[in-house]
Amino acid sequence: MFRKNAKPSHNIGLVLSTVNETSISEIQAIAMVAEELGFKSIYVNEGKSDALACAQSIASVTTKIIIGTNIANIHYRQPYLTAVTSKVIAEISRGRFVLGLGISHKGLLKTLGLDMGSGRVKLGEHAKSVQEILKGQIESGLMKPSPSKYEIPIYLAGNTIESARMAGKYGDGIMPYLTPRDHLPVLINAGKIAALDDKRDPTEFRCTLSIPTFLSADSDEARSAARYNLAFFSQLPNYRRQWRRAGFATAMTQLKNMWHKGGTRHNAVKLIPDDLLDQVCLFGSVVNCSSQIETFLDKGADEVVLAISPVNQKRGAATIQTLRVFHNHLKGC
Repeated sequence: MFRKNAKPSHNIGLVLSTVNETSISEIQAIAMVAEELGFKSIYVNEGKSDALACAQSIASVTTKIIIGTNIANIHYRQPYLTAVTSKVIAEISRGRFVLGLGISHKGLLKTLGLDMGSGRVKLGEHAKSVQEILKGQIESGLMKPSPSKYEIPIYLAGNTIESARMAGKYGDGIMPYLTPRDHLPVLINAGKIAALDDKRDPTEFRCTLSIPTFLSADSDEARSAARYNLAFFSQLPNYRRQWRRAGFATAMTQLKNMWHKGGTRHNAVKLIPDDLLDQVCLFGSVVNCSSQIETFLDKGADEVVLAISPVNQKRGAATIQTLRVFHNHLKGC
């Protein structure tokens, strides 16, 4: 963390979005810059591309940086495929791979002809099966793989107490997203209690928190971009649910009603509370963003992962610029 005796940039990672069209060459180029600058980790989410395949491509062009998925969608693959692909990436990266798993969103899955069913139950079962396959603890058969040469930490996405408990029972940690800062300890404690109940060391339970990041010298523009970003996510019930539980019930009721009446993202912008922005995002100058990161670390996050969004720039350029600005600032801390 910043407060410990290590280069500050070694304690921050980033997550690349594939929600927008992003080429593999651009992903690899950003990864090499992040490694060169000494950032701790680089993760890939799963939007319009395969998170595991992207992670594998990063492993092939880097040598030191931790590589992971944040997150890989369990509904897209069977546990066997998740495990053996992870094993390949771990071998290519020589033990630098972290597997983040999640269940996505019911509405999105429905458009793809997929039934979420009991999402959390499926997530736990998937993680458990992957762990067993990686350890070679499956019934003998023609396709039984040997145990993974490298340990592969498994993190579960989760923004609710129930998901955090699942992560504590079946994983090594949790990967929340858009979780309000003051609510973060609730999730972490739930995961640690579940780990203890499963007779595992709760102090080993980790939290990798990805945070929307809007770097700009113009604080008003940065705040506006952050608000517009949250307006998009406010249409998804999963995020409204966690914000409601974190103390934003009135605003969430207003947003739910607005979306149900056919409202738009521009309508939603007006209903996003200022306090929610402060609790969920990083925005403004690098000094302000660094100070905001400290508050998330103080609430229990073990690793902060920057989900960099542009402020009047293209995404790729904004990502590279943000990395360089953070590096130049933090190396002097």
